Amino acid sequence: MTAVDLYWLPLGAGGHSVRLNGLAFEAVAARAQRRPRRALYHSALEVRVGGERSVVEMAPAWADRSGEHGVVAEGPVGARVLGRSRWFRYEIRCWRGGRIPDIAEAVESPRTLTRDPALARRVLELAPSVPRLVWGRDELRAGDMWNSNSVIAWLAARAGIDLSGVAPPRGGRAPGWAAGLAAARQP
Repeated sequence: MTAVDLYWLPLGAGGHSVRLNGLAFEAVAARAQRRPRRALYHSALEVRVGGERSVVEMAPAWADRSGEHGVVAEGPVGARVLGRSRWFRYEIRCWRGGRIPDIAEAVESPRTLTRDPALARRVLELAPSVPRLVWGRDELRAGDMWNSNSVIAWLAARAGIDLSGVAPPRGGRAPGWAAGLAAARQP
């Protein structure tokens, strides 16, 4: 079976530091925007084509030292100069046979984006060419920072998948999604 499935994972699932930082970020953002706080989500893809399964995600470069995990690109975190250190780099993974950490905590997931084999193959082909923008910054002036949601939105949109009805779980936000869509529209 062919499918591109989107998973929404609560920010910080399986860890305390990211969860606490996310809560602080959302508290500040909600106050600045004069709105209630919302749950934050990050996204990952599971792509199945011709009996093969791959996982596409963004993760810290230091997070997985278990060996091969499908790294196809890296980018800086916070500022380009900081990206010289492994502690301030992210990885974009397109991992054949990989796994999505904390998939058991996914909310309203999986959401099948397409069953078209050509679009699924295109997602995998595009993974190495995701823009390597600075994580946490708005280099595109899209009003949204670049992060894991940006990578997933960029890949799906660039592959030609219709994302018009795609939204994070009810009552939640997916910071970075709009930045990915903005980047996908650029030539």
